[in-house]
Amino acid sequence: MTETETLFAALRQSADETIVDMFERMVRDAPDHALNKMNALEIATKEGLDEEQVIATLLNAVGLGMFEMTWNVMCPSCAGVLSANKSLKTLNSAQYNCAFCAAGYETTLDNLVEVTFTVSPRVRKIAAHSPDELSAAEYYHQIFWSSAIDLPGDVEKLLGEVTLEMVDLPPGERAILSLQAPEGTLIVFDPVTHAAQFIEVKGEETGERQNLSVMFNKVQVPVDTVALRPGPLRLALENRTDGRVLPAVWVANAALDAILTRRKPVLTATRLLTNQTFRDIYRTDTLAIGQRLKILSLTFLFSDLRGSTELYERVGDLTAFDLVNEHFRLLQEIIASERGAVVKTIGDAVMATFETPDRAIAAAIRMREAMSDLGAERQHQSLSLKMGIHEGSCLAVTLNAQQDYFGQTVNIASRVQGLAASRSIVVTEQVVENAKARSLLETKGLKPTPRSVALSGIADKVSVYEIS
Repeated sequence: MTETETLFAALRQSADETIVDMFERMVRDAPDHALNKMNALEIATKEGLDEEQVIATLLNAVGLGMFEMTWNVMCPSCAGVLSANKSLKTLNSAQYNCAFCAAGYETTLDNLVEVTFTVSPRVRKIAAHSPDELSAAEYYHQIFWSSAIDLPGDVEKLLGEVTLEMVDLPPGERAILSLQAPEGTLIVFDPVTHAAQFIEVKGEETGERQNLSVMFNKVQVPVDTVALRPGPLRLALENRTDGRVLPAVWVANAALDAILTRRKPVLTATRLLTNQTFRDIYRTDTLAIGQRLKILSLTFLFSDLRGSTELYERVGDLTAFDLVNEHFRLLQEIIASERGAVVKTIGDAVMATFETPDRAIAAAIRMREAMSDLGAERQHQSLSLKMGIHEGSCLAVTLNAQQDYFGQTVNIASRVQGLAASRSIVVTEQVVENAKARSLLETKGLKPTPRSVALSGIADKVSVYEIS
């Protein structure tokens, strides 16, 4: 048995066999580019597989050293990768700038960071493992662009439609390009150094040759714009780095817009942080101590087992301990199946996160039913949960040696849970205003009852809804 076969056999011990078989076929038969920056959601859709199971399989494969996981900071406008990171710990900039778009973006895990997977060289060597050997077109395809962009098959032909010239420039070399500059905006851009020069071409056409020099080095400078007239242009390019650069002269036109706006769903950092398999594997190794990463929207669910102290008194320590443990097992199972993750348990309480409010509500309804079933099964009808849900922005942090969350959203969610009576789910206005959450409640015939409450530590009254 080869090492690769041994690794796939080991992977079958922790992942769905059908999905493992699919990845084994990919490693054996797929073209190189299909095994680089793999988009877990795209693979699941294409193969008709469960997204969470595909993600879990890839995460377990990373743990076995079969795949490598990368956290790509990507530009929302052009889908270019601004920074590729093997760990969230190296995302240490409050803002990332895209020279190609001449724009800056605040670092958030919702829409700026995607997670992709690449086959390890120990399993199969692919072209992307040696990016300096890729053609210019394939470098853009496999290294510069994120998995969010939906490119057609012939990338070289595509680039030919939106670029005037593309050069492979070795270290220390210079190149002279003679162009006929058309009216409009041109962008001289290098995907290796992420340097750009904008050229605004307007006015009366000239027959005289215009000259422009662009140098590429490792020093990041603000994007500059020069004004030229339509006509002949002598463009001098100089590579002052110790590696090759791949400058191209782009034409900012409708064809380029059509390329950059073709998008696919991606596995965001926020979604991965709310994945139970990820938390189980990387519980203590996600963020650096003191690191804080912003999330624009995350949904928190807090639950507490009602009357657990009285339960211990009534049925005894051993029986109560067994019931509480079974309650934790059921809750984690339901939370994971609704694409959520348990952040921590506090006594008999659970703190969980979900990417969207509808998933949290679906989990809460199922959790409530599961407690009723457990109580009936064990002949303890008093088993019930008090639950609270809130959605908003927060910070991903490390607390007590594990990945956690901090902010007012967390505080409100915790306090809202304290408002819940036995078997009730209390949610905030932000949660019920979510379109998918409203649809879910309507489908289940549930009508939340509104009320306005004062919460400790919150200046203004908060609108909450009780789902009885």
